[in-house]
Amino acid sequence: MSILTHFLAGLFGMGSWVTICGLWVELPLIVPQVPEGWYLPSYLSVIVQMANIGPLFVTIMHRFRPGTLNETAVIYFIVGFGILASLFLAFFWSETVVVQGVERSVPLLLLVFFISIVDCTSSVTFLPFMMQLKAEYLMTYYIGEGLSGLVPALVAMVQGVGVMECVNASQILRSNETHLNKSEIDANYLVPHYQPANFSVEAYFFFLAAMMVVCLVAFLLLNYHPAVARERPNNSNGNHISRWKNKKSEQKPMMHSQKTKPRSTFGTGTYTWIQVVYIYIILAWVNALTNTGLPSVQSYSCLPYGNQAYHWSATMANVANPIACFITMFYTQRSLVLMGVLTSIGSLIGVYIMGMAVLSPCPLLVNETSGTVIIVLAWFFFIFVLSYVKVIVAVILRDEGHSALVWCGAVVQLGSMLGAVTMFPLVNIYDFFISGDPCNTNCL
Repeated sequence: MSILTHFLAGLFGMGSWVTICGLWVELPLIVPQVPEGWYLPSYLSVIVQMANIGPLFVTIMHRFRPGTLNETAVIYFIVGFGILASLFLAFFWSETVVVQGVERSVPLLLLVFFISIVDCTSSVTFLPFMMQLKAEYLMTYYIGEGLSGLVPALVAMVQGVGVMECVNASQILRSNETHLNKSEIDANYLVPHYQPANFSVEAYFFFLAAMMVVCLVAFLLLNYHPAVARERPNNSNGNHISRWKNKKSEQKPMMHSQKTKPRSTFGTGTYTWIQVVYIYIILAWVNALTNTGLPSVQSYSCLPYGNQAYHWSATMANVANPIACFITMFYTQRSLVLMGVLTSIGSLIGVYIMGMAVLSPCPLLVNETSGTVIIVLAWFFFIFVLSYVKVIVAVILRDEGHSALVWCGAVVQLGSMLGAVTMFPLVNIYDFFISGDPCNTNCL
């Protein structure tokens, strides 16, 4: 195995979701400076799902015009477009436009839509591209994809995002030099006061743009470096042969050995149609939970335990993903039974997290150290177990061919969309969850 190829595959995977993941962890610094306030995250959730027009287009092209779409060219375009969008985000994120008499962050929302198209489309282009390399590099790609959430989170921690202290509300009101009535002067409750960041939001967005540049350089080397060429299956020469093979596999998915009767017309025919549906349902369910469903209530489940609990749970969740992917490099499984068992375990952990979010701002063990430890560990193992399931599915589908990986990316986005569509009304319309207060003293 080529260490260089592993390194490049990891850097390539890191660029898949780095801009959107990076944007989410920066929200505590962005929200106070935009007119939408804390409604901004719900707007962003809708915008990210609207961006699924990108993967929808790619999937339709693969289905009805197989071999027509030049996958390599598409990746060059979306990564380059992502670099430009990230740069513009650094310059214009705080600009506003008056719409029907109301100030709105139109440039920010528009640029978020553009980077969302880039990241969503990566699900149906980056993963199938890895078919051009040997199977072991798929694990490294997934480690890089996991790091796309961890690296921005670590940079945000260095930046000082979310560092706060609980102060008396009357101190905040006096510091604003407003005309206070007697009730405001006598205010005797705690509110969070966030400390200034170590560097600006603009500098952080420039960092995200640099990460996309690294992804582009890694992709260039994956295509043209001689050491990488030796790591292609059957030592194929160049992208032309790989694209020709992909086109043939899409047009003729029933090319099987005559000695073994295929069990279905899917991929190599290894799995029956019931098993194929089972695999894709598991994939959609896992991504609905990990990508949009539970993350939409993470603040509700963690903030009642304190600001440190929230940040540690977010950080440990980002650590869990690459760890799970790293383990699969040495312990790869294709068992459908194990997949179901792990999905059940991860879902049960998710039930606990959702329960704590519903009970917010007074969840179980809210003022106990054990409560903080349990919620942090719950988030870690929730992401860890279900990330391992994702890799099991990816390994299975990689063996079934290029077209199977295209549909893998499409189902990932479908699951994420279903999770967002389900949680959005519960969080933003019906107020099913009550915001967790890191300075809450009402549950004593």
